[in-house]
Amino acid sequence: MTDTEIKKGLAGVVVDYTAISKVNPETNSLLYRGYPVQELAATQPFEAVAHLLWRGELPSDEQLAALRAEERKHRALAANVRAAIDLLPLEAHPMDEVRTAVSVIGASDTSGGGSVLDASGSPEENLARSIRLYAALPAIVAYGQRRRRGQELVEPRDDLDYSANFLWMTFGEEADPVVVDAFNRSMVLYAEHSFNASTFTARVITSTMSDLYSAVVGAIGALKGPLHGGANEAVLHVFTEIGSAENVVPWLDRALAEKRKIMGFGHRVYKKGDSRVPTMKAALDTLVAHYDRPDVAELYDALEGEFVARKGIYPNLDYPSGPAYNLIGFDTLTFTPLFIASRVTGWTAHVMEQAASNALIRPLSEYNGPAERHIEGYVPDAADLATAERAEEAGA
Repeated sequence: MTDTEIKKGLAGVVVDYTAISKVNPETNSLLYRGYPVQELAATQPFEAVAHLLWRGELPSDEQLAALRAEERKHRALAANVRAAIDLLPLEAHPMDEVRTAVSVIGASDTSGGGSVLDASGSPEENLARSIRLYAALPAIVAYGQRRRRGQELVEPRDDLDYSANFLWMTFGEEADPVVVDAFNRSMVLYAEHSFNASTFTARVITSTMSDLYSAVVGAIGALKGPLHGGANEAVLHVFTEIGSAENVVPWLDRALAEKRKIMGFGHRVYKKGDSRVPTMKAALDTLVAHYDRPDVAELYDALEGEFVARKGIYPNLDYPSGPAYNLIGFDTLTFTPLFIASRVTGWTAHVMEQAASNALIRPLSEYNGPAERHIEGYVPDAADLATAERAEEAGA
């Protein structure tokens, strides 16, 4: 053993620069390319935020129109992607469906020539791939939910923006503007969050000069975990288990006595509360009023108040987004795929940033296993002796 300091989980380790996002400690605001995310969520369609993450600036009217036109070309669920999803059992987790679908899309894209030695792609190719993935994911997520419900595929509509069309393909009816606005805000809030686990996974894969699709597939795998993207599913399970506001105190007494982890609270970055929560809570409040569900708000407020009072740990974005998605009508298993549909913009922005100034990400480890030992009766051959001699020469 040595005196090397081990940073478990890479906590506090700064590994690279990024111009895509940061948390401003002075204002506790998450910034996308310098803009506070709450301002973007209140004023911008998700398409504009995607453009900002990919290109560094909010789009002009002409640029936004061009992005929307390109996105709408790729909204329909491709036949081979649908066929791959249909091969999966209905019991498969939707995250596995989405991961499989992205793999099929990647394998079908031969724009880079198919060479393993040149898989990373040019900046122009990767931007085009990013837009196509971003455009295709709503159909994948929507079809997954409808398939599990025994419903038919709903084709996209060109007259609806990204968020409204996503809801149309999922539910087969045009959503109320209040619902579209709340959903759009959630998409903006989930789009990017610096070097979180899934984003870092995407950057590690990109650093090997692998392709953008492989990076996104790896990121999906990281996001599936309940300590990352799966938390919004877990929040709804908690709400369902508690049932109503009057059950919060006895439920929390038992949960804390059993040392259960209460999902939806706490964050590695935010120590004084997730800066995205107020914006998403306001969106949830509009949905509570729209659907006339004061019971949801009562349970939300009771659990938050009791947990913060006892533990001093504040909600993260998953806490308000889980009940918001439930009110809109999404199945609980669909919540984390919704996260993918949003975060693919941030992931692909990081893929392109990593590729533009690449260095292979290859950290070291501190070995704490057995000391060198040998197989009894083994007789070194010439190659072993030559290796040992080289080691001795290097040491000398």
